[in-house]
Amino acid sequence: MSNAKIDAFLEKTIVPSFSSLGIRIRSRLYGWPELSSYSLHGQTVVLTGATSGIGKAAAHRYAALGATLVIIARNPDKAQQQVNALKKTSGNNNIHSVIADLGNHDQVHTAACEIAEKWPVIHVLVHNAGALFNKRQRAQNGTDLSVELMVASPFLLTGLLLDCLKASSTIDLAQQQANEQIDNRSAVPARVITMSSGGMYTEALHVDRLEMRDENYQGASQYARAKRAQVVLNEMWAERVQAQHIVFHSLHPGWVKTPGITEALPGFSKVLGPLGLLRTPDEGADSLLWLSVDPSALKTSGGFWHDRVMRDIDMSDKSRKADTPAQRSALWQWCESHTGWQLPTTAR
Repeated sequence: MSNAKIDAFLEKTIVPSFSSLGIRIRSRLYGWPELSSYSLHGQTVVLTGATSGIGKAAAHRYAALGATLVIIARNPDKAQQQVNALKKTSGNNNIHSVIADLGNHDQVHTAACEIAEKWPVIHVLVHNAGALFNKRQRAQNGTDLSVELMVASPFLLTGLLLDCLKASSTIDLAQQQANEQIDNRSAVPARVITMSSGGMYTEALHVDRLEMRDENYQGASQYARAKRAQVVLNEMWAERVQAQHIVFHSLHPGWVKTPGITEALPGFSKVLGPLGLLRTPDEGADSLLWLSVDPSALKTSGGFWHDRVMRDIDMSDKSRKADTPAQRSALWQWCESHTGWQLPTTAR
């Protein structure tokens, strides 16, 4: 049986694919290069959700690879602790934090302005922040907080940082060479990467039901709806922004043992944890890092990835049939209306 057939079999059987078995089998199957073999020196990475779970593991990887790392966090104390820890473990002093509550549009604007002023060229923007709330929580504007954190704010932050991202592909190499600052990796498309979830497979795209009604609220379902919207938006960004400037990728990390999942889905963790089927945060961050550094990730835009392979975004006819041009248009319009940001014609 070929490697591709073995991989496809794993994907169809779900449990082996999403569990710790999947990543360990595939890494050997394909002979994955070690992440430590890459370098991010001279690259600026902006990362949300970096103080716990997968984001925390990813932050340590980015720092170790030499990136200029900017983490966006809500809690100043936790952010500073993370910056200090990253500097200490990596020996990389180019680690910074920007404080913002991603559930607040004004703070997203303020953070974007600060980032654009300090780091006018961004090579990688990672939307990793998110949460599953078993009891509904709402953002300051009244929107479901999971939708705000995982749909609206990433859309807004991407839009506000578009010029910084596009600058990655328009650096004047001749000027660099004249200044003896040659770094060919800088003059390539930027990457925007969205951390989704395998849970998105369980929900279809219905924009009028993106926010569940209070009487029907279920945390896991609301989370999955937001994650489905993330993946669709990733494809739509890729359609609207030229890949020569920015490539867009989304991914799901499989089933990962994180504080958030353990707290939100204790039954799930209690069953899979003792069996050793939950991935470590480092394993959960693997494809995210790979999409951030590997040259092959610049060859396509709009893909949905799992374990370094592009995957179909649908596993059922229900989600496939619901994903219509009308629903997609409605989702984009909702994001524009909700955030007040529109994609300029000149940015396409």
